[in-house]
Amino acid sequence: MAQAILKKYYGIDAEHSFFDGKLVRYEANGNLYTLVPVTGIPENVLVELYEMSHHLVTNGDRYASAFYPSKEQKFLVTDEEYDYVLLENRYKKAFGNMRTGRKLAKFHLRGRTIPANITETNRMGEWKKYWEQRLEQMEQAWYRTVEEHPDHPFEQMFVESFPYYMGLCENAIQYVVDTELDEQSAENDAGTICHERFSDGVWGRKYIIHHPFDWVFDHAARDIAEWIRWQYLQKQHTYRPDVRAFLRQYESLAPLSPFAWRLVYARLLFPLHYFECVEAYFLSRSEKEQKMHEEKLERILRGTGQYEAFLAEFYELAEVPARKYNIPRIAWLKS
Repeated sequence: MAQAILKKYYGIDAEHSFFDGKLVRYEANGNLYTLVPVTGIPENVLVELYEMSHHLVTNGDRYASAFYPSKEQKFLVTDEEYDYVLLENRYKKAFGNMRTGRKLAKFHLRGRTIPANITETNRMGEWKKYWEQRLEQMEQAWYRTVEEHPDHPFEQMFVESFPYYMGLCENAIQYVVDTELDEQSAENDAGTICHERFSDGVWGRKYIIHHPFDWVFDHAARDIAEWIRWQYLQKQHTYRPDVRAFLRQYESLAPLSPFAWRLVYARLLFPLHYFECVEAYFLSRSEKEQKMHEEKLERILRGTGQYEAFLAEFYELAEVPARKYNIPRIAWLKS
């Protein structure tokens, strides 16, 4: 069906296609094309993603996908009541070993100069609000679960563990509040194009692709923290060398201010992996999915002490002179 849409609306005959972990990419005329279903995405969000894409492409980001117009010169097409946009990548570079920290710093430096006023996808200064909303929703789910006297293993684990993670979340919220009150932001603390959730797989698997539908506008600390979190969760015993190398690479182009370091730390304090696991369990529709989330929650809870140690030693791991910068510690965390 997608190939028929490419032919009908764009005049493109796809020669090959492949799935790169999250989307099907089509190859034609030496270029890559990605058909993205956008039904339900507000038009003003699509406009902002177009503005970000256009800015990065015109400022030298060879990996950023460009919005590709239809034969009628429209960026949005509708086929059988479903809406689509097409993205094009003219530069194809096979995904291999790369200096992720340096590449991310370049991405952020380009994104910081965008002239468009970004509002719909703007998350700058919004972390506290989003985290409070998420915490409130989970607290309501916790009360409902307690009242039902659960006998399912997942729900029992959730009931017993949530008060601890609620406290961790409240620490993260307070850390953001204190940072915004105490620290002076620097030039590199201006908003930039970021990713909803940055990890090694976000930039593709076969080819390097900077995909607009992964993006939000936020402080660079978002991407730095989420990449570090991903590394920690993927390789809990071997993450240190990779995290140090990533941070050194990033700072070789874009040094982080005390304000930025504190935002990175606040984001790591927020127990996103716990929240996502619990939310996914309650949204899952099959016993198989629920069992998978149950096993994941068991692993998270077994690793609680290790995660505390990771948070306690983070500034040393990152080689941040916390005492010199007068960066506060979380008193109860012990390495």
